[in-house]
Amino acid sequence: MTPLRQNIARLSILISLIVLAIKYSAYYVSHSSALLADAIETILNVIAAIGTLWAVNIAAQPADENHPYGHGKAEYLWAIIEGILVVLTAIGIFLIACYDFLHPSSLKEPFIGVFLNAFAGMVNFIWARIMIIIGRKYDSQALLSAGAHVQSDVWASLALVIGVSLIPLLHWLWIDPLLSILVALNVLWTGFGMMRHSMKGLMDEAPAPELIEKVFKIITEKGEGALEAHDLRMRKVGALYFVEFHLVVDDHMSITEAHDICDHIESAIRKYLGSASIHIHVEPEKIAKEEHLSGHKHRNVLTLS
Repeated sequence: MTPLRQNIARLSILISLIVLAIKYSAYYVSHSSALLADAIETILNVIAAIGTLWAVNIAAQPADENHPYGHGKAEYLWAIIEGILVVLTAIGIFLIACYDFLHPSSLKEPFIGVFLNAFAGMVNFIWARIMIIIGRKYDSQALLSAGAHVQSDVWASLALVIGVSLIPLLHWLWIDPLLSILVALNVLWTGFGMMRHSMKGLMDEAPAPELIEKVFKIITEKGEGALEAHDLRMRKVGALYFVEFHLVVDDHMSITEAHDICDHIESAIRKYLGSASIHIHVEPEKIAKEEHLSGHKHRNVLTLS
């Protein structure tokens, strides 16, 4: 794991604790149930930050005897766990909001609370953008999920700043629990979105068709001397791509010549994808034809010559 990713994950814990302190102070001075809901959601951010540090540390460990394909799915696993925690938090906030809706109470110092919450929102916005940028650069699902989670918190904070400011002006006490319900719905939406996205990685969903087409094009350009490529399969775990396909060569081609063609293809694919584990199954033309005549259907066949 790069030191930058590690430092980002560690610093995320500190930022979350600072934001939690500010948001709880906002609730303490205002007695707003909506601001309390926002503070409760931030507690989850602290837990998520700790989990993110764990995930990126585990995912960065190299492949070993028990995990020959590496540990990259640790990030997807944590993103699923975080999504579940987010959903449970949303349910808790919703229950509190329902109680406050039935038992409304006046606010103490709403504008001071709003100011503190707005400041916490600004800190979260800056930090969310940093995590998302770093997460995209290093293909870190844990950082991307954490950044998306914090960013959703920013939009909730913005709505709360506007809504809570209106309460002392309009004297509508029901606005406060209503805002809490909206926060719960926003948190719930974020949680389901995080789980849906992470499930794609856990289920080894294929990359975008455009990327697969680009890999096929590379095989065409660098596979000179081979006859055909087929059964291309790709998946991605963290920053690592897994690529495998069958390469058909002339029956009389030497092992050395076939090996050189594979080297050219692998080098070009790695140059395009970055970190990649590539497996090429070389087949003599005679065997490939026998498989075809026996009814074996090859997928995404690419003729090279």
